[in-house]
Amino acid sequence: MLLCPGLKHRWFFTSAKPGDLHTVLDLAKVADSILFLLDPLEGWDSTGDYCLSCLFAQGLPTYTLAIQGISGLPPKKQIDARKKLSKVVEKRFPDDKLLLLDTQQEAGMLLRQLANQKQRHLAFRDRAYLFAHHADFVPNEENNLVGTLKISGYVRGQTMNVNSLLHIIGHGDFQMKQIDAPMDPFPLNPKVIKSQKDSGMAMEICATDSVTDMEEDLKVLMKADPDRQESLQTEVIPDPMEGEQTWPTEEELREANDLLKERSKVVKKVPKGTSSYQAEWILDEDGESDGEEDEDDDVENEDFMAEESPDESSEEEEEEECETMTIGESVRDDLYDEKVDEEAEEMMLEKYKQERLEEMFPDEVDTPRDVAARIRFQKYRGLKSFRTSPWDPKENLPQDYARIFQFQNFTNTRKRVFKEIKEKDVEGAEVGWYVTLHVSEVPVSVVEHFKRGAPLAAFSLLPHEQKMSVLNMVVSRHPGNTEPVKAKEELIFHCGFRRFRASPLFSQHTAADKHKFQRFLTADVALVVTVYAPITFPPASVLLFKQNSNGMHSLIATGHLLSVDPDRMVIKRVVLSGHPFKIFTKMAVVRYMFFNREDVLWFKPVELRTKWGRRGHIKEPLGTHGHMKCSFDGKLKSQDTVLMNLYKRVFPKWTYDPYVPEPVPWVNSEISTVLPEMDMK
Repeated sequence: MLLCPGLKHRWFFTSAKPGDLHTVLDLAKVADSILFLLDPLEGWDSTGDYCLSCLFAQGLPTYTLAIQGISGLPPKKQIDARKKLSKVVEKRFPDDKLLLLDTQQEAGMLLRQLANQKQRHLAFRDRAYLFAHHADFVPNEENNLVGTLKISGYVRGQTMNVNSLLHIIGHGDFQMKQIDAPMDPFPLNPKVIKSQKDSGMAMEICATDSVTDMEEDLKVLMKADPDRQESLQTEVIPDPMEGEQTWPTEEELREANDLLKERSKVVKKVPKGTSSYQAEWILDEDGESDGEEDEDDDVENEDFMAEESPDESSEEEEEEECETMTIGESVRDDLYDEKVDEEAEEMMLEKYKQERLEEMFPDEVDTPRDVAARIRFQKYRGLKSFRTSPWDPKENLPQDYARIFQFQNFTNTRKRVFKEIKEKDVEGAEVGWYVTLHVSEVPVSVVEHFKRGAPLAAFSLLPHEQKMSVLNMVVSRHPGNTEPVKAKEELIFHCGFRRFRASPLFSQHTAADKHKFQRFLTADVALVVTVYAPITFPPASVLLFKQNSNGMHSLIATGHLLSVDPDRMVIKRVVLSGHPFKIFTKMAVVRYMFFNREDVLWFKPVELRTKWGRRGHIKEPLGTHGHMKCSFDGKLKSQDTVLMNLYKRVFPKWTYDPYVPEPVPWVNSEISTVLPEMDMK
């Protein structure tokens, strides 16, 4: 803690452990200023550049760049070092100046800039938050593993209300019992306090030294009111009888039959004067062709095969021209193999193969031979148009949707909450006060984590932010990570002030009401990540990390929070493929899409398409081995592929966990942070 009465400021300096990325991000969430200390020769290394990428993605508070040690270089090299540093810094900080930090005078100039620079606004800080300077743990009498945590620090952001909930980063949400106001351990002007030792003040100071019940009553600012205190309920308790339906009445059955009859009516072109009985006997015209056209198609197919043969021969010639070379074995091969995890290598190779297949043949799957297609794909449906066909968002919801909360209008609720923050006078600890928060039912692991040197930061929650819902986040792939990331893999999220683990879904970012599911996190376009998580009001930054096999966390994507909307539909597409066997004018016999007659009849209403843009439908099955006669809007080519699109809605897995294990630290990280700057009024 550095007190500077001349500048009317005080600073608390702290630094993160080298390479401890989550600690750096947690400190940046509550820091008023970050002081980047640069190396006089290189500026920063690869680890420092990686930390800067994460900080920029999360939201960088006010910062200052300083060089330490440049005066120790020879005079001739100082100019070259400054030019080199200016080029390095210009990529990340184009409009910022470098300050020297080698003498007492330069340190004074740095403090003056820290005191006078304008504070940057971070949206997720529009609430009360606190960085712990001191923490005590009082275990419960019944259970020593849970107790009351006393956190002491300066209130920042907004007024701290004891009835609101408190989120401790990395540990979860808790309730507060009371807020105390102890003596400020770092008063900005202690001389004034000493000079005012009149009788009344002397008694008050003496009273702070003696621990009595009366003194405890005087120090309490607020106690929690059970009637006004926010509840810790995060999930809805579902009623198993809520989904039960009564037997339909005779009137409802009659209406259903009438509706079925209307849908079953077929419009046909018939001669004038034809009765409805006669119209039933009139058949649709099928444009079947004779055998001459079939022979012509066979000739075309033979010509096409003949045209392909030169290419195949040229490929064989290229293969013959290739040479083989013998490469000497490395001396250290045995030592290298000891560090290779063969199981992890096989899993990663399989992921790369799946990602490559997904790029070449998007959403295509093989029809199973051992299971009937009508059973394997019984949850899927066909759509006339993915964009315009209707789909009820309340249809066939999973059991987990009975546990979450949903807003009638999330945008209006968010506006109302933030409007109340600005206009409503909240009772509690004001900004800049040194207080002690009594947090109840906290596990002992929190204070153990703090005693090991990890920072302890707490944010006050806004209304509804403890409740679980479905969060949608827009993210883009980080260019520094190229490993395939499959949907529903466990990832580590930094969303605003929260940090948690979850298994997300990936989907396309479009303006439609249905969004296609993506099996992998692609690198070329922005995707939407969908997870079960506590409600967070945007704007909020999002960072996605993946834990590697060696324990390190690698940044895979960055973005922002889009919405809290359980009705956003993520639709998974499955493409079944078949091959034309016999081609007529507008008819074709297709095989290998299904392997029995019943499957063809089951999927007969679904529309077909081809890779070359034709559209059609199934007319009838042929035989018992899955061959089917299909009609199209034009003549097929023999090299075309017939496709059938099937769709179903998918939902994320409920794997939310607020506890994130400590990663293996990176090496050679040089980043220091400056934590809250307090103005005295």
